[in-house]
Amino acid sequence: MDLKAIIVDDEPLAINVLKNYIEQIKEVQLMSTFSNAVDASTFLQSHEVDIIFLDIHMPILDGLEFIKTLHEAPMIVITTAHEEFALESFNLEVLDYLVKPIPFPRFLKAVNRIIKLKQLNTSPERTGHSDHPSIFVKVDKKKLQKIYLDEIVVVESLKDYIRIKTTTGKYIVHKTLSSFTNELPSDQFIRIHRSFTICIDKVQVVEGNSVEIDNTRYTIGRSYINEVKARILNNPIT
Repeated sequence: MDLKAIIVDDEPLAINVLKNYIEQIKEVQLMSTFSNAVDASTFLQSHEVDIIFLDIHMPILDGLEFIKTLHEAPMIVITTAHEEFALESFNLEVLDYLVKPIPFPRFLKAVNRIIKLKQLNTSPERTGHSDHPSIFVKVDKKKLQKIYLDEIVVVESLKDYIRIKTTTGKYIVHKTLSSFTNELPSDQFIRIHRSFTICIDKVQVVEGNSVEIDNTRYTIGRSYINEVKARILNNPIT
């Protein structure tokens, strides 16, 4: 399993350090490096990437603002000389926050964590009959729980975890919302906010910038609203 990575940092020395670290890890393939987030954004439009090693203070577009522009973000590891942006970064669902100078053991720990997440992402198998498909998720270190797709109501991001609400129960899973959403059928589920993915058929009310499911309101993020309303209301996006 090769994880495809890019480095976005305006310091050549920092790029060289990370390149050297990545060369020591056989599971990670460095695709390219960028000195600014704008060029990285262009690259992402035509290339699939698993990991972004991302600096914060950069010209034109800083790292945190860059994350906000990503509709379906890869796994992101912040690499910065500044400690004070950690909380804001984790609120943007970054996987880890590394403070320069970054020791190799700390870097390796972050990458090993990503490798495990990727393995969890690819290991669940869709199963069941075609009229009642299901998915297995790991709800603790050893237990795999079967969840029927047609019972999923809402999936909520809890930073490094997600809460899956179904018609029969709730489950906490060590996954990111982006990775789990990618496992779901896109014709049945849609991400409406950086914190929520919903089942389209279970929406009862659409009002303003929110939807209602089971008497609970969920806000639609501004960057999602046109697509979400079009999908729910079966209207083409204009």
